[in-house]
Amino acid sequence: MSQLHQIALTYLKNIGHGLGKVLVSHLGSAGAVFDASPNKLLSIPSIAEKRVRELNFDEALKRAAEELKFIEKNNIKVLFYTDANYPKRLKNCIDAPILLYSKGNADLNARKIVSIVGTRNATDYGRQLCADLVAELQQYDVLVVSGLAHGIDVITHKECIKNNVATVGVFGHGLDRIYPVANRSTADKMLENGGWLTEYPSGTVPGSGNFPERNRIVAGMADATIVIEASIKGGALITAEIANSYNRDVFAFPGRLGDTYSEGCNFLIRNNKAALLTCVADLAYSLGWEKPDDAKPVEQFMLPIDLTGDERTIYNVIQQHNAPLAIDDLTIKTNMPMSQLAMNLLNMEMQGFIRSLPGKMYRVS
Repeated sequence: MSQLHQIALTYLKNIGHGLGKVLVSHLGSAGAVFDASPNKLLSIPSIAEKRVRELNFDEALKRAAEELKFIEKNNIKVLFYTDANYPKRLKNCIDAPILLYSKGNADLNARKIVSIVGTRNATDYGRQLCADLVAELQQYDVLVVSGLAHGIDVITHKECIKNNVATVGVFGHGLDRIYPVANRSTADKMLENGGWLTEYPSGTVPGSGNFPERNRIVAGMADATIVIEASIKGGALITAEIANSYNRDVFAFPGRLGDTYSEGCNFLIRNNKAALLTCVADLAYSLGWEKPDDAKPVEQFMLPIDLTGDERTIYNVIQQHNAPLAIDDLTIKTNMPMSQLAMNLLNMEMQGFIRSLPGKMYRVS
């Protein structure tokens, strides 16, 4: 598939990310879109005659050729949504960009990815939380995503550099500039272990409308979004809401009542929009993470010799399944009343035989 045509697709008038994917899906490639006759295009659902008449193929190809020169000169990678190295977590989001521009050496499909967001007016409390969080994340081999904005974002990136944690900044503008300019030094260092990412071509200025759109990439790329400090209004809460809409985990550090930049986190926790976070151990437990050095050379199973008859039945059912089992499935498979099952599960978890996961899922420890 021609990279020139992939880029040109994003320059077509009145063709957004969603409609661009529809065109590629029906015609087979970005190149085929530019080769298609008007009648062929009109046969595709959602393509009205006025839209086809206004398609600016020549102009789009010309602008794409200029962008191609820029990316080749600056060692920038183009990630089309059908590419294997396009962020797979983001690809599952309905409004994912059809194309991304990437610079650096980050693995955008790393096994563990978290996004960290927060206020631009970080307090000493938020700075310390951020430093402690990233220092603990270092042992889990995690890619950390944020937005390189003032405050929590840039503090996160700086702490990642300090702790040798891979980190990616998602921009609300093209890769021909760094915004804010004051974060240029940090951005340059990120290229050594991480990188930059944007959906915008060069020449795109950091307009205010771009940053809410940028936030969907920050949320969509990660397994979980962590909010460190946030006011009741602002980009961090928008990112958390987007992550929730994608059915991704959201975590927030609680703050002192009455503090402006704790109101957002406390709101998320109070309204069950985020799980309360106190340390990385909470995060690792919820996401089922293990440290790289926790891997055992030989798989060992605990023998349920101290379990009651009902508990042994539950244990055997869970053990026979490779994937975690939901409590609703367990009550069907064990033929136990929900109240009795819940009591047994709690006893088994307290003894360390099983482990509970988010969504009332259970697996053998």
